[in-house]
Amino acid sequence: MAKKQKTFRPKARIPRGFRDRLGAEIAAERAMLAKISAVYEAHGFDALETPAFEYTDALGKFLPDVDRPNAGVFSLQDDDEQWMSLRYDLTAPLARFVAENFDALPKPFRRYAVGPVWRNEKPGPGRYRQFTQCDADTVGAPSPHADAEMAMLFADVMEAAGIARGDYVIRVNDRRLLTGLLETTGLAGEGETETAQRLTVLRALDKLDRLGEAGVRALLGPGRKDESGDFTDGAGLVPEQIDRVMTFVTSTAETNAETCTRLAAFFASSEIGMAGVEDMGAIAAQAAALGYAEDRIQIDLSIIRGLEYYTGPVFEADILWQPEQDGRPIRLGSVGGGGRYDGLVKRFKGVEVPAVGISVGVSRLLAALEFKTDAFRAGSGPVIVLALEKDRMADYHAMAGELRAAGLRAEVYLGGSNFAKQLKYADKRAAPVAIIQGSDEREKGEVTIKDLVLGAELSKDIEDNKAWREDQPAQFTVKRGDLVDAVKKTLARHAK
Repeated sequence: MAKKQKTFRPKARIPRGFRDRLGAEIAAERAMLAKISAVYEAHGFDALETPAFEYTDALGKFLPDVDRPNAGVFSLQDDDEQWMSLRYDLTAPLARFVAENFDALPKPFRRYAVGPVWRNEKPGPGRYRQFTQCDADTVGAPSPHADAEMAMLFADVMEAAGIARGDYVIRVNDRRLLTGLLETTGLAGEGETETAQRLTVLRALDKLDRLGEAGVRALLGPGRKDESGDFTDGAGLVPEQIDRVMTFVTSTAETNAETCTRLAAFFASSEIGMAGVEDMGAIAAQAAALGYAEDRIQIDLSIIRGLEYYTGPVFEADILWQPEQDGRPIRLGSVGGGGRYDGLVKRFKGVEVPAVGISVGVSRLLAALEFKTDAFRAGSGPVIVLALEKDRMADYHAMAGELRAAGLRAEVYLGGSNFAKQLKYADKRAAPVAIIQGSDEREKGEVTIKDLVLGAELSKDIEDNKAWREDQPAQFTVKRGDLVDAVKKTLARHAK
């Protein structure tokens, strides 16, 4: 007798680095993105949606150099043998779109985009391979006025999302200041040693807020041993070079004007450094004139972002408050960034096209809002119309339809006629109200409205079961024609 073949059943599992999300988080994200998008649109930015896939050679950062180009991106080969990759950000597709439609587009071209991006990178705690970005960019407008607008737009976005003024700051630096610093410190060589040394210097400066001046000085010099005993090699600068780098990074003053005064003296002999100082001064002056003082937009020389990517001002949106988790303070830090990138469209057009943009880290901003406002708090579920009689389903659907027509969420229970199971279902759905109409109510032309929210609260306070049975203010009866008004009034009480 032939052995019965075992049916293959795949294991239910999610790919590494990806995650499922449920209603409360999705609803919070949608609400936040709607507020941010409204700010973008109010400033004249038009929505643009590009495909999830781009040709791999158009992405720029991850060019194919092997038979299968998958470093950093998820790629596949089409039937025409061309490689395509899932987009890793929303800026590379924008550059392709602008280059492809350059003559037809108005210049400057102002667009915003919201959508998922994918990174073929090693996942870790809070680090996923798919996440959402929310960008705004101006292409075709030179510095500094477009940069100033973008910094102010960033501040407006933070407040629209729910971060109160005083709880965030938009930090601004300029790639040309960093280039001028390296140039005047003797680190402008093009050899491998100089390139590695510059990278070590920039990485050290990026750790100033965490390691302090002493720790950064060590990394600029011979190196540093951390608390675990691990040793990190330093940049090997001599004391005079270290002093100059530290003078620069600690030049941030209480006011943007004073910071620019210090920088002007520091870069007196650097043409590229002075160009950055002039633009920083113009951005700060325009922002201050429009009410965006240092409490919202601040020049901060410790901000290091993508030196090879950006060509001018860079921005970072930083959360200032420190919530506690398990009795320990948590630094939320940056929830978005951006800057000027005049060279991205050049890959397609052969000439520089000025561009500046910002990108909101949606997941990080949502996490910050969750600490502050309980953003993922489970929202109210739909009104549940109980289905007690199989031959009256049309009546139940009519009730739900009337509620939906009035702008309310409502559904009919479709899992059977067991009364207890229906109420249990309503509880799991976080339903605020259940609608009940059995034969008794129908004969009287009435419906019973069960206020589930109030009932749950009252049940916590009433220990005497008899009193609970005899007095149920959370359940009442109204005429069938008054159903919608009665439900609205009940929901309005909860909203208050």
